[in-house]
Amino acid sequence: MELASGFASITRDDWRALAVEVLRRSGVDTDSPEEALAGATYDGMTVAPLYDPDDLPGDPGLPGAYPFLRGSRAVAGWDVRQRHALPDPEAVLADLEGGVTSLWLVVGPGAIPVESLGAVLAEVYLDLAPVVLEAGELAEEAAEVLFGLAAERGVAPRGNLGAAGALGLRLARRCLADFPGLRAVTVDATPYHDAGGGDADELGCSIARGVAELRVLTGGGLSVAQALDQIDFRYAATDDQFATIAKLRAARRLWARVAEVCGAAEHGAQRQHAVTSSAMMTTRDPWVNLLRTAVACFAAGVGGAEAVTVQPFDACLGPPDAFSRRIARNTQSLLLEESGLGRVIDPAGGSYYVEHRTAELAERAWAWFQEIEAAGGIEAASGRVSERLAATRARRDADIAHRRFPITGVSEFPNIHETPLRRPPAVEPGPQAAPSRTSTDGPPKVRYARAFEDLRDLADAQPERPKVFLATIGPLAAYTARASFAANLFGAGGLDTETAGPGADPEQIATAFAVSGSRVACLCSTDKLYAQHAAAVATALVRAGARKVWLAGKGHYEGVDANLYAGCDALAVLRETFDDLEVTR
Repeated sequence: MELASGFASITRDDWRALAVEVLRRSGVDTDSPEEALAGATYDGMTVAPLYDPDDLPGDPGLPGAYPFLRGSRAVAGWDVRQRHALPDPEAVLADLEGGVTSLWLVVGPGAIPVESLGAVLAEVYLDLAPVVLEAGELAEEAAEVLFGLAAERGVAPRGNLGAAGALGLRLARRCLADFPGLRAVTVDATPYHDAGGGDADELGCSIARGVAELRVLTGGGLSVAQALDQIDFRYAATDDQFATIAKLRAARRLWARVAEVCGAAEHGAQRQHAVTSSAMMTTRDPWVNLLRTAVACFAAGVGGAEAVTVQPFDACLGPPDAFSRRIARNTQSLLLEESGLGRVIDPAGGSYYVEHRTAELAERAWAWFQEIEAAGGIEAASGRVSERLAATRARRDADIAHRRFPITGVSEFPNIHETPLRRPPAVEPGPQAAPSRTSTDGPPKVRYARAFEDLRDLADAQPERPKVFLATIGPLAAYTARASFAANLFGAGGLDTETAGPGADPEQIATAFAVSGSRVACLCSTDKLYAQHAAAVATALVRAGARKVWLAGKGHYEGVDANLYAGCDALAVLRETFDDLEVTR
């Protein structure tokens, strides 16, 4: 049935003409709507406003078959994996009884002691619930505990021992000989993401590290096929859903190419564990993290991850409680069961946008991987990797500061009167437990919201919350838009605002300013009313003791020191305002 058979055929040129007309009505004079509406990623890719069949890169293949772009397996769904970093057997069992299907256990100082691992797994069916370890240099000791439990119970455990390098080689030999359901090596790409890297950065580094592990395994006597079968990959999933979908699909394509070059293409199905991003989490308005992780989980599932970990919404505040762990696992249950997401393989397959973005991302990540290899491999290229991550991080930091990268509840729509959520302070696992995530000589671990949240903490710590006076000019309808904009911006730093209300008399506004007790004011109104009153109001405010007079908009008037506008450096404005209010930073 041709649903569009009764309609005239529409071409891209037809769309372009319509888009140009709409843009010109909006004040954008352009002959190229593609350029006017395009965006960009931190990997240098252009995101077009429209994709069509001409953007498809070619046949993506089928799920479970080379190049594994559409999935490493020919089945739908994923493993619900929860992370535990405390020796709490009851919490582990609660997760398993509540829908979790595998465990990710952090072992070592500050986490689960090796000697407590047996107790944590005492009532876990090791042949039913895969166990993934993250133990760093203690991987062999932790693995021996798991081996001992399996032998004692006479079961075949499943999962990954989370080792690397020479440790990974020794454990891989043991897995091949005695425990075929276990794999030895995890390539964890999340530190590159947590250091502020882009998707191509994360992918290129992960493939380079994976190749380094392949060299160790094959150099120790394993065949290429055996070595490939011993490696799992871990990636970050963010609330940029299309970016995450494309990243996971591209990662499989890249690893399949490595396997092909090594002569074992049929063993090139990359096993992926996706973890909701730590960098995107916020301590302020942390309930918004529930939405972030839900979107990230959706993207990971659509992107074809075999296992997904949803971090509890309070994970960046300290050890999560029973409620937040339950909501984390129920997020996955809802997507898998209620929404039906787990019933379809690669539901994004064939999307013009997703296929194009996947292919372009794979090309950029492969080029970065080749650059790392040309420099001698991932260890030898550590300086170059750090420089690239820092450059990407700096670009994102600038976007965050200018609020081009919005963080809901923090840089946008903050609730400055919220009661902060408290958790017992987390004890970070020591360097022996997880060197890739905590060692001092590794990449830094960042959270995108931290700069704004530091200012919020500073404002909260004052005996009285610092305040900015909004010198509103004219009637309510005239100043509301810019007053709301200014209040939102100042609120992102925890600064309260007080409004003059309707009116245009400079002396009345100045009197209200003096009564407010603030020393910083911001004019808020329309451009037309600014032309009539801004200079007089600003002058009156200065006479009344204003140290700084801002104007919401881009006009320049006598007595006005600086401007607030969409795209301004909000962090710089806030820091300057704290200084003007004599709040020590």
